[in-house]
Amino acid sequence: MPHIAQVRGACPHDCPDTCALITTVADGTAIKVQGNPEHAHTDGVLCAKVSKYTERTYHAGRVLQPLKRSGPKGSGQFTPVSWDEALADIAQRLHHIAQHNPEAILPYSYAGTMGLVQSESMDRRFFHQLGASLLDRTICASAGSEALTHTYGGKLGMRVEFFAESQLILIWGSNSIASNLHFWRYAQVAKRNGAKLVCIDPRKSETADKCHEHLQLLPGTDAALALALMHELIVNNWLDHDYLAQYTQGWEALKARALEWPPERSAQVCGLTVEQIQSLARDYGTTKPAAIRLNYGMQRVRGGGNAVRAIACLPALIGAWRNRAGGLLLSSSGVSPFNRPAVQMPQLLGQRRPRTLNMSQIGDVLLHEGDAQFGPKVQAVVVYNSNPVAVAPESAKVAAGFAREDLFTVVLEHFMTDTADNADYVLPATTQLEHWDIHGSYGHTDVLLNRPAIAPEGQARSNGQIFRDLASHMARLDSAFAAAHFSDSDEALCRAAVAHTAIDFEELMERGFAHIPLPDAPFAEGRFATPSGKCEFDNPALARLGINTLPDYIPNYEPPTADYPLAMISPPARNFLNSTFTNVASLARMEDKPMLEMHPDDAALRGITDGDRLRVFNARGEHVCHASLNGRARLGLVVGLGIWWRKQGANGTNVNELTHQKLTDIGRAPCFYDCAVQVQRIAPT
Repeated sequence: MPHIAQVRGACPHDCPDTCALITTVADGTAIKVQGNPEHAHTDGVLCAKVSKYTERTYHAGRVLQPLKRSGPKGSGQFTPVSWDEALADIAQRLHHIAQHNPEAILPYSYAGTMGLVQSESMDRRFFHQLGASLLDRTICASAGSEALTHTYGGKLGMRVEFFAESQLILIWGSNSIASNLHFWRYAQVAKRNGAKLVCIDPRKSETADKCHEHLQLLPGTDAALALALMHELIVNNWLDHDYLAQYTQGWEALKARALEWPPERSAQVCGLTVEQIQSLARDYGTTKPAAIRLNYGMQRVRGGGNAVRAIACLPALIGAWRNRAGGLLLSSSGVSPFNRPAVQMPQLLGQRRPRTLNMSQIGDVLLHEGDAQFGPKVQAVVVYNSNPVAVAPESAKVAAGFAREDLFTVVLEHFMTDTADNADYVLPATTQLEHWDIHGSYGHTDVLLNRPAIAPEGQARSNGQIFRDLASHMARLDSAFAAAHFSDSDEALCRAAVAHTAIDFEELMERGFAHIPLPDAPFAEGRFATPSGKCEFDNPALARLGINTLPDYIPNYEPPTADYPLAMISPPARNFLNSTFTNVASLARMEDKPMLEMHPDDAALRGITDGDRLRVFNARGEHVCHASLNGRARLGLVVGLGIWWRKQGANGTNVNELTHQKLTDIGRAPCFYDCAVQVQRIAPT
């Protein structure tokens, strides 16, 4: 009889749900991954992607030994080497660069895993000790996160489970069915109990299909809609005057701004009807409790930060925060109790203050020759938990930067991604089933522990172990790397993350999760985390950043023009998560091939029919894909579902060939959905 065990863990992926997992292991082999039914938020349910996690762990294409480049950059030609050979050479190369200027070394990482230990622990200690350039990790959420902080004082809001009690839910900039499944389950409970669901999204998403109403506004116009809703709340006196007086700052200034935005003005900007705006305002102003599930899609435009600020002001106008089923949720990550300084040890920098380089502009960063203002030319990049050649904007520049023969590149990976193809060394990393980690969430308020369910496949090592081993090799060249803190195990780092907090590590070991103690309604009596303790409509601190202190509508960088008349957004395909899972056969089959959703009238104008091969282009480049006339794109909009690896594209590109590197108004974030293109049919040969 086989030996069967079940191991508790956590989903590592960049999703607000952060599900609790149960992995069934038979004689050392993981045979099934399922949701933990004891965790109330997960309730035994996983998305289609993660339920196939064993397919990813045991994938035939997985990198299972260190590889050294043996051909030109990008050729995919590599030779297996030993760990000692790889680490010794990497340490020597990094040490040599650091002796001249450590800021010429850049770590590049994001949320390939959301676990604290494998994403921001031993790696931070290593690069702090080295004195490498710091990375501004902006590529996903920083515009919305900073905007929320400037309004509420931090990343916090409603507890997600209380959406089940709401009577009106605005799902704003979120395809929850695809990217926030467990919130959607709460929304469905509310719907069955009589709640009205309204989707606000430029795309007619799968979520929009299931809502009572869909407001299909133009990309980048969310702030204009929010201001018009405020206008209607004011003129119809659908306001909680007591809440405004006690718990908000800058109401009179915000009121004056909102009164500049009647529905007629907003309708013209947003591409909606006046009646749609008035009806939504009436529902929001007269239905209690009313809740907003805001997500990050709508902040990926030039004015994204202002848009988040405007929407975040709305609950205070009607006093929605008084009820635990009212208010707004964008992110709850601010309540995570983790002791990040203990894990990351920023004190290892000493008096050094390295420059900070923005990950969203990595194309320009790698192509910069260096000068007095920029600092030294980047000579080495260590990439982990990310695939920048596929996911970063204006990817032709990103690919050109990583193709530099003089750039020393190390990539920690599971697979030979576009970025790994350009590496000098590829180091095999463990998957979630093979290492320790600890997780917070940006969609619920629990902490989860991930225990290794199986031994690492092949020669794979955890990110934590790789940086420990690299520090050991560096210690032969620099004695500072011999310090005891470079020997802390992954399990020890998990323990350190919650030491002296309200979370009991032994409870995590026993149950796999623990609840963060929080009030049901965080802002029922104000108590915002802002300096004033109030919801700050008018934030004077923004003036010091050169930003308008009141939320406002800021037009996109790239409105449609005669040359490029179509707005383009590029949300993830339902069965992918950014560039993760694109090589999992069962999921890739469901997506079929890179697609561009078009409105039938826009397609007809160009002689395009469903399934046609297309050339999508602008001044930055072109991408070849196929037409989908599935009714999800509004007139004047195309939707490039992503993110396929570039080498999976028909002409070696993906949708990021078309995006630019300009940054948002707040948070220095990318503007993926602020993009104009033209589309042509490619005639069959």
